[in-house]
Amino acid sequence: MEKEYDRPAGLDHPRAPRRARGIPYFEKYAWLFMRFSGVALVFLALGHLFVMLMWQDGVYRIDFNYVAERWASPFWQIWDMALLWLAMLHGANGMRTIIGDYSRKNVTKFYLNSLLLLATGFTLVLGTYVLVTFDANIGV
Repeated sequence: MEKEYDRPAGLDHPRAPRRARGIPYFEKYAWLFMRFSGVALVFLALGHLFVMLMWQDGVYRIDFNYVAERWASPFWQIWDMALLWLAMLHGANGMRTIIGDYSRKNVTKFYLNSLLLLATGFTLVLGTYVLVTFDANIGV
């Protein structure tokens, strides 16, 4: 009877599976981003709701002039920009995960992720454009 020896792993049959191609540790960083952006979004969204709904007269004072005064301040521009970017990227990353979990074909996954990327990019570009180029004198 012959003895069987454990042969060393060759390049054609490695013992450990090959790593997936792409950005190394992308899923780890995406997972961390979801946690940190979620915490930041809680404070940004609650602050936004408090100022817009409960401060002074609440929703009754919101009109073009109020928004123009608010966006004249760099503080509120940065606040709203952070809220826009974090909310869009947080939501898009969540949708990317759902697409990866529920789409069975790679072609479907590719087209859904491409559509998600286009929608996210369009919303971020348009929202950033409005925040940066907003002219308070247009209503005068």
